[in-house]
Amino acid sequence: MSSLMDQEASSENVIETSDIKEPKTENVVKGWENLDTDILVRILEEHFSINELTSGLELAHVCRGWRAVCCDPLLWDTLDLSHMNSVYIKAVKSPYVYVRRRCDEKVTRILKLFMSLSKGNTRTLIVNFNLILTSDMLTYTAERCPNLRRLVLPTMTRISKTGMKIALGFCENLESLTIPSLHDSQFLFSSIVKKLTFRELKVMGRIPAIFAEKLVEHLPNLKVLSLRCNAIYRDALLIILDGLESLEVLNISHSYLVVKQEHPEKKKLIVRELDQTIMEKASKLKRFVTCMEYMTCVMCKRTEKDVGRVRWNRYEEGLWKADEVSSLHL
Repeated sequence: MSSLMDQEASSENVIETSDIKEPKTENVVKGWENLDTDILVRILEEHFSINELTSGLELAHVCRGWRAVCCDPLLWDTLDLSHMNSVYIKAVKSPYVYVRRRCDEKVTRILKLFMSLSKGNTRTLIVNFNLILTSDMLTYTAERCPNLRRLVLPTMTRISKTGMKIALGFCENLESLTIPSLHDSQFLFSSIVKKLTFRELKVMGRIPAIFAEKLVEHLPNLKVLSLRCNAIYRDALLIILDGLESLEVLNISHSYLVVKQEHPEKKKLIVRELDQTIMEKASKLKRFVTCMEYMTCVMCKRTEKDVGRVRWNRYEEGLWKADEVSSLHL
């Protein structure tokens, strides 16, 4: 009897597994337009260049959400145009190059789109050595980048003095500038003399003595100076070392010195070693970067071959971006 009761009691506690209903699970799939903003910004930052954001599929035009993400300040801190080139032919008369109209129209269109998306958040602007902007292009861009801290402009073939002065006038907080060699440099230095934030300069071309004099006159508080791959007059180097009392870093790698002769009819003397006078004056610097191994160093050989003004378009793509000073290297 007891065993029968035990069986009946146990049977009451038995629940058929078939009676248990599994909880329903729904596969929730979010569309790209609903993706978390921070995640989408990270994806665009890591996998798309600035050019890709505004060309091809034109991600900014997918939807309102994507356009808002494409305007995120994180994506526009640096506007890198170093992969854009102008289609041009050289000429013997000013402006010495003629750029195809369609090329200019394309660059103008892209700049307008960039400025629309960046919302004035660009702090660094990098222009390719072979992207030949006009004065209007530069001033248009500078006016819409009020927070610009660094401007890399290795060519100014079609940019007038007035255009450059206007553009720099918009860059109130400019700290760093990369420019080609300029024989008439006073207009440039006088445009940035009142910018208390300005601290570093890179010059890509020959350094005449007058350049050094104007540099010392207008920018006595300069901290970092790069004159790499240049023919530098010895007198100009001495003026810089004596006159820039706040200078901390000087880079003259792959350069050689030129010494003027007493008699004008004599050829200029090229010097490939730094004498004791220069080394003593340079000892006050925190860092003095040099390389004059023209027999073994590839870049020194190129400076020699190109007579002190390296023709960057003859060599590896992007070589012009290099610098031994990390803050100037691209």
